[in-house]
Amino acid sequence: MIRVKNISYSYGGKNGSPVLKDISFDISPGECVGILGNNGAGKSTLLTCLCKIRTPQNGNLSIGQQELYQMKRSEIAKHISYVAQKSEMSQMTVFDAVLLGRKPYIRQAVSKEDLAICEQMIAQVGISDLKLRYTNELSGGEQQKVMLARALVQEPKLLLLDEPASNLDPRNQVEMLALVQKIARDTKVSVLMVLHDLSLALRYCDRFLFLKYGKVYKYGDDSIVTRETVVEVYGIDGAITLINGQKIFVPD
Repeated sequence: MIRVKNISYSYGGKNGSPVLKDISFDISPGECVGILGNNGAGKSTLLTCLCKIRTPQNGNLSIGQQELYQMKRSEIAKHISYVAQKSEMSQMTVFDAVLLGRKPYIRQAVSKEDLAICEQMIAQVGISDLKLRYTNELSGGEQQKVMLARALVQEPKLLLLDEPASNLDPRNQVEMLALVQKIARDTKVSVLMVLHDLSLALRYCDRFLFLKYGKVYKYGDDSIVTRETVVEVYGIDGAITLINGQKIFVPD
């Protein structure tokens, strides 16, 4: 079980402007959790606090019995991987880009195990035919898969994704999120991802974390994704309806 407890963060330190206020929730192994809320609610900031890119003023994160904030960043990287909303990719091959994800484990030289794990993950993500291509030659959807593979070769227990479906066409959105969902269920890695599309969240997430003004407004399964919640969090009206047995959100 992954537990987030009382995470608080302010820009400018304790006396600065508060962005996150006492954020607490838990995630089970293999579970996909969607972080939802308006722009400025603290969604991306929460991800960067959890992987300690930003250091929260209060709170802690534990995986099982391990308190991660007591570890060095190099050790945290063996438990948590993070894919930013937009990652700048320098000119290197896909294989080399994925291999960078093994950095927390590499000591003096790259091992056969490191190479085998990269090969396996490249195949699992479905980019084996691209592994010798240069990353700056790839489409947006292909680059997203490379970044996902790089994050997964860290062998994390918690995968943080900041808008993994942004800037993708509908086909690539569905492929990316279906792949994330499958990997989570197959490998039991827990996934926490920022999403803006409620219908995509309803299709691919098991639970939902609504943030409002830097606080947890609601956390739970799809029963909390209601018209009332959408009105309160986003300030827009609409309906949660079923199409072919799948819940979607239709704005008025």
